[in-house]
Amino acid sequence: MVKPFVPQLVYVEPRALDYPLGRELVNKFEKMDIEIRETTSHNQVRNLPGESDFQRYRMAKSTLVIGIRKTLKFDTSKPSAEYAIPFATGCMGHCHYCYLQTTMGSKPYIRSYVNLEDIFESAENYMKERAPEITRFEASCTSDIVGVDHLTHTLKHAIEYFGESEYGKLRFVTKFSHVDHLLDAKHNRRTRFRFSINDDYVIKYFEPGTSRLNERIEAAVKIANAGYPLGFIVAPIYLHEGWEEGYEEMFEKLASELPEHAKKDLTFEFIQHRFTKPAKRVIQKNYPMTKLELDENKRKWKWGRYGIGKYVYTNDEQKTMKEALAHSMNEHFPEAKLEYFT
Repeated sequence: MVKPFVPQLVYVEPRALDYPLGRELVNKFEKMDIEIRETTSHNQVRNLPGESDFQRYRMAKSTLVIGIRKTLKFDTSKPSAEYAIPFATGCMGHCHYCYLQTTMGSKPYIRSYVNLEDIFESAENYMKERAPEITRFEASCTSDIVGVDHLTHTLKHAIEYFGESEYGKLRFVTKFSHVDHLLDAKHNRRTRFRFSINDDYVIKYFEPGTSRLNERIEAAVKIANAGYPLGFIVAPIYLHEGWEEGYEEMFEKLASELPEHAKKDLTFEFIQHRFTKPAKRVIQKNYPMTKLELDENKRKWKWGRYGIGKYVYTNDEQKTMKEALAHSMNEHFPEAKLEYFT
């Protein structure tokens, strides 16, 4: 079982102490006897301990920075939401394939933002612009927010904020099972709580530092019983020996554990494994022993958004995987909605 994250080292932006949550977190970490250092900006954390890039990378993954999110122009690139909403950046997990490997670059430490009032004010403006249409906000574009929220409760504040909103809804996804503090949040069914799931092979070899499948399913049952709308992202769908049986077994486990009421309003998102050339370089540097298949010759080249190309599975492979997973989904969850396959 993966224990809840506790940072080995904490950095604080001085301006974070102007906010109640900033002061609260510093006080909490002082009582936990965790070393606290000052940094001029959450983007300027330097001198992390470690004698090599390998050691410093792992130390960064155990470092939490308490900061201010200054840029509040929300990204709109997610297929499942209108805007991304930034409560944190970075993740304590060690998923070999993760796109944060390249987007985080040399800053893989975890950042938690304490100026919630500013973030909510920006969200309010976006909602007013689109009203009376519903505006959906995605809270996990740059982090696994649940992985750190047992310490910060930022996400809990956000759930209750959107629970009272007229035109806003919140959504996020996690690979962590540490959800107990969120069960009593007043969500008013305006937050869709999604879990990233995969077959045992992918979780075992490519998702170290995250909760196991059975732990994620147990957490999903708790969330369903707390009345949240529920969703699952199967990602990345990865072709390995025995993959069809592996994914069918995953759906069987999920169906056998979820309560019947949770199967009425259920969403799935399917995302195939992909990688870019820069990501391949970073992955092989950070995880030199990875079993992850990164052979460009076995893939199809696809232009992505913003002119960045990626390697995806061939058309035939995509067709096979989509049909296999959709069949399992429909068999075990006939009332579920597949939001997209990409």
